[in-house]
Amino acid sequence: MKYIGCGIGLSWCLLISHLAIAQYSDFSNASIYAPRKSEPQLRKAVEVLQQVIEERTQVRLPVLYKPNFDDPGKSSIIIVTEQQVAFLPASFRKELLNLRRTEKDGYKIIFLKGVQKKLVIVGHDERGALYGVGHLLRKAQLRNDEVLVPEGLNLSSSPAYPIRGHQLAYRPNTNAYDAWTVKQFDHYIRDLAIFGNNSIEIVPPETDDEPTSALMKLSPEKMMVEQSRICKSYGLDVWMWYPNMGKDYTSANSIQKELDKREKVFSVLPKLDAVFVPAGDPGDLAPDVLFDWLAKVAVVLHKYHPNAKIWVSPQAMHPTKKWYAAFYKRINSGYSWLGGVVYGPWVKESISAVRQSVNKHIPIRRYPDITHNLSSQYPVPKWDQAYAMTLGRESYNPRPEAEKHIHNLFARYAEGSISYSEGINDDVNKFIWSDQNWNPNIPAIETVRDYARLFISPDYTDQIAQGILALENNWKGPLLVNEGVDRTLHQWHDMERNAPPNVLSNFRFQMCLLRAYYDAYVRQRLINETALEQKAKSVLTVANETGADNAINNATKILNQAHTDPVRKDLRTRCFALADSLFNNIGSQLSVKKYGAKRGRGDFLDDIDMPLNNVSWLLSRFSEVKKMATESSKLESIDQILNRTNPGPGGFYDDFGSFNSWDRIVSRATWAEDPGGNHSPIIDFGVSLKGVDKETVPLAWRSQITTHYNTPLELKYDNLDPKGTYVIKVTYTGRFHSLMKLVADDKYLVHDFMQTGDDQAIYEFPVPPGALSDGVVKFTWTCDETGRGAQVAEVWLIKK
Repeated sequence: MKYIGCGIGLSWCLLISHLAIAQYSDFSNASIYAPRKSEPQLRKAVEVLQQVIEERTQVRLPVLYKPNFDDPGKSSIIIVTEQQVAFLPASFRKELLNLRRTEKDGYKIIFLKGVQKKLVIVGHDERGALYGVGHLLRKAQLRNDEVLVPEGLNLSSSPAYPIRGHQLAYRPNTNAYDAWTVKQFDHYIRDLAIFGNNSIEIVPPETDDEPTSALMKLSPEKMMVEQSRICKSYGLDVWMWYPNMGKDYTSANSIQKELDKREKVFSVLPKLDAVFVPAGDPGDLAPDVLFDWLAKVAVVLHKYHPNAKIWVSPQAMHPTKKWYAAFYKRINSGYSWLGGVVYGPWVKESISAVRQSVNKHIPIRRYPDITHNLSSQYPVPKWDQAYAMTLGRESYNPRPEAEKHIHNLFARYAEGSISYSEGINDDVNKFIWSDQNWNPNIPAIETVRDYARLFISPDYTDQIAQGILALENNWKGPLLVNEGVDRTLHQWHDMERNAPPNVLSNFRFQMCLLRAYYDAYVRQRLINETALEQKAKSVLTVANETGADNAINNATKILNQAHTDPVRKDLRTRCFALADSLFNNIGSQLSVKKYGAKRGRGDFLDDIDMPLNNVSWLLSRFSEVKKMATESSKLESIDQILNRTNPGPGGFYDDFGSFNSWDRIVSRATWAEDPGGNHSPIIDFGVSLKGVDKETVPLAWRSQITTHYNTPLELKYDNLDPKGTYVIKVTYTGRFHSLMKLVADDKYLVHDFMQTGDDQAIYEFPVPPGALSDGVVKFTWTCDETGRGAQVAEVWLIKK
């Protein structure tokens, strides 16, 4: 869909934004006018304007149904649809005609100055009026007893994409939603609508999750009805993510049982416009079984929602070429119930390839993962391991610039998006995607300023916006040398010291503030613990003089100083205080024990003291050494500890969690070209070895250079001795457990397909002599067709 945007051009829209900073009119005593015979959705737009202003200012603007357009002493906000424009004065209509025509969901706004200050919002339709109200609210300055409206608002705007939304799943695995009340969902859905969202995706009671949680205020069955009702009241489309959780979709009895479950769900929902069924992740089904099943689901769906469509994604954890061929054959078969294809995480093929394989008339909807930092569709690029170990997969993660780029890079292949979200941690990202779905030319900073102005305080608009961008920059480059992290904390701390209570208690301010404290605390710990490890190792280097046991005891004391003499306890204490407030404010569950979080679902407070050096591995090795019978064996083992990564003279060692080792990696695309790592390597985190305690492994084992599916993983070594003899040692610790093969220079077999993820991590193989003839070797790892990708943690190239 071609972007419509502002009818007066992007440059003029941006100029309006700048003018608004300088010129405002006071509408604190204004009235709101809407035609008496309005549709329910138009009345809802009026209600949103009235409610939001009252919540932010304690001023309740009256609603009038009998206009007095010529009253010079009264400011007015007039809200109509295009069908009602004829009732406006001729001078108003003339101004509106100067603006470009709108499309579905679009709106026009004009500001008429003079003694009678009038602001007119004209929705292309009722929902368009709601989005026009949203635009006004985002640009206005709303303070206690004060409503300031920017002058110069004259624009026409229509959305670039017809599908604009987010998933709000009421289930225990989310990091906040399961603790929400109906009112909280209503307010959050309203917030999203203000930023142009027209779709909310809910989930059924049965998913790949526990059926309920202690935090839930209503049962899942009741809350899904409430969510649907709320969306209907705002005129938004209701989608449902409905995975196939049954064990059998081929036998008549099992099929009927599953259909009965769906009928129970579909029959009670006030509104349902689309059902999204993933082919896998969870609920893997072969394409033929899947589509035969969906045809039966459609019959039940249309019994209660005749116009609803079914969308399906080619998500599968271990797909083959045969699987995809079958999927494309069925998706292109012309089903009347089919709405389109959803492109989500773990789709093996790129979105451009899917677009080429699916008939042109079948739309694609994106299902972007905006909620996860790692092990995800769009992981944080080259994320520092210290962050990965502490903040984990679902921390508060504002990434405005990155999310805008990811949106725009692939937007042309789809009709919009409904994001995958696991809670409140991705709050900023939701509004970035919302704005980009409306207009991909909007700068990220403008969205974040609107977010800060409306949701937190107009008095801190730019400070908060810049602070959010600074949080994104905290995650760039090696943390050890990123001094910007401390500056980010200073910026947020300055705001914290001066902000009034309503800002300090605002959950959106608190989320960002906690991240600023947390990042700074992790960095200070990393600096300290890195130094302690180096100091402990220096003690071990003289073990032959002090004795092995004495050296180990002294090194242990040094390493334990991270606990006996911790750094910056004040930062840690503030994180916990903010976490308490966030749980009370928004149900944000940052700890399993304290707040009832699910492990790995936003519980990053539980990992705030995760060791950031090799202390766990070292203490484990020390325990083994002290049990040895002779001093010589102890000294030899200490030497092995100190030289674990030493490749010897003429050799090479690379830890692919280290930034320095990325120079070895052959990448066929930059992050900007391939942020999801479909065709290029990314970094992944996690140790998964059978029978191995992952808490006592070297840090280097916790991260891997990774490629997805059939994309080869390539490393290049040069300046080798062409006449030398080398062996390659490789550490395989990743979570994929793929069958992997290693070749040199694309033709010399180093090892054939072998299973990784067993109890052994390190393997050693001779480098084929023919690969060394020019002094340069390229090593290439590939996984078998059903594997999820290739993963390598460490490489030694040792000269014999």
